[in-house]
Amino acid sequence: MNPGDGDHQEIGERHLRVLEALLFAASEPLDPVSFKPYLGAGADVQALLLTLQTRYADRGINLVRRGDKWAFRTAQDLGFLLRREEQETRPLSRPALETLAIIAYHQPSTRAEIEEVRGVATGKGTLDLLMEAGWVRMRGRRRTPGRPVTYGTTDAFLDHFGLESLSDLPGLEELKGSGLLSGRLPPSLQIPLPFDGALREDEDPLDPDDHDHDHDRDHDGEDDDA
Repeated sequence: MNPGDGDHQEIGERHLRVLEALLFAASEPLDPVSFKPYLGAGADVQALLLTLQTRYADRGINLVRRGDKWAFRTAQDLGFLLRREEQETRPLSRPALETLAIIAYHQPSTRAEIEEVRGVATGKGTLDLLMEAGWVRMRGRRRTPGRPVTYGTTDAFLDHFGLESLSDLPGLEELKGSGLLSGRLPPSLQIPLPFDGALREDEDPLDPDDHDHDHDRDHDGEDDDA
């Protein structure tokens, strides 16, 4: 062994301990960039994360990737042991589940596009509910007349449903079997690969006041899903 090998190994182990501590203390999944100030120049964060993931692969908690972020989560086969009393929450309605599924698979989607797939009007309250849950976000505005808002899913959506990326979404038959899509949807419905990334060429950035005012100015009226 070369004289410097021991030093490199010691530094590597220290970096792993730093990552472990940061991930353990974090309340939300962390982006690899957020680790760099704690590791110093030259640290291969991605390689360190993969090493740590391997070390935790057979333990009670696993290091998992959610989009471009990382977090410790209870091992899937042990989750039933750690169920705690949950606060009463309003379960998602059928319209909300359908809307969430359509956004996940067809994003970026406008409200009109969601309604076209569902075949019925989608109330603004349904989209508000999904955004309040942190699973759906406003992405931008479509470059079409009226500039309707486009919607997409969030990293919190991936984390809640245990997905590493949008490509891990289940297939159409699995969705129907789980009740996320109803028989009311057209039988010819195809599940495309969702667009996972920055704004597309047909999207403009959100307006500065989009987060302060009615987020869907292209539609008005009562919540038809209520």
